Amino acid sequence: MRKIYLFLPILAGIMFGSSGIFVRTLTYNGIDQTTLLFLRFSIAVIPILMAIFLTDRKLLKISLSDLPLFLVCAICIIGLNLCYNESMNTVPLSLAAVLLSLAPIYVLIIAYLLFGEKITSKKLICMGLALIGCILMTGVLETPLKNIPLFGILSGIGAGLFWAVYLMASKKSIEMGNHTYTILIYSIIFITIALIPFTDFAQISSFISINPSMTLLFLILHSTFSFALPYIFSTLSLNYMDSGTSSILLSGAEPFAALIFGLII
Repeated sequence: MRKIYLFLPILAGIMFGSSGIFVRTLTYNGIDQTTLLFLRFSIAVIPILMAIFLTDRKLLKISLSDLPLFLVCAICIIGLNLCYNESMNTVPLSLAAVLLSLAPIYVLIIAYLLFGEKITSKKLICMGLALIGCILMTGVLETPLKNIPLFGILSGIGAGLFWAVYLMASKKSIEMGNHTYTILIYSIIFITIALIPFTDFAQISSFISINPSMTLLFLILHSTFSFALPYIFSTLSLNYMDSGTSSILLSGAEPFAALIFGLII
């Protein structure tokens, strides 16, 4: 495994850590959850298609046997985003990131049960240290639990579960010969089509009308940095490491990034 690829899930975690800025801004400006997700995914189609055309157009070719895993990935992506957005809107950003960071636990268990990936002592130690570090760094222990909505906590746990299953499904799809871009483009096309009936286009028009040039730039940055690039990096990393290692690295970077972004912005 080339060590340079260890930075892919770390970069993905840092970018995921920026999500709270975009989610809270859009929510504050009257964008509901499903409309927010439609904006995130529909715009993300463009950079991923560009990446495919610049690399290999044959990546758009799939077989019918690929569709079940693509659908599982699509369901997990939308479940993760719905749960994580809700968590970020109801609990501190750092706590939401810590709850998502429980994903390595689920990944190690699911990977062991379904794919026979070994649960090594090194993985357990790294996962434990990463989680302890996240909890101490974000100051979760200093926050009275009675002041934190239970629904926000459950949403954060749900986000971790969906993320774990996504990693498993995408890993299996890669082993079947599919490329990272292929998995992502078909997953988000399915999601975008499914979200159209639930999207409030009046909200989008109202938001853009505030300042068209700045709001359009904001929407592009939102889609690129909170979805397209981190998903490309995290899924691409599965070509060079197992899902447990990728998840641990990503989960260690995200709460730190969420804390820093929250403090600065």
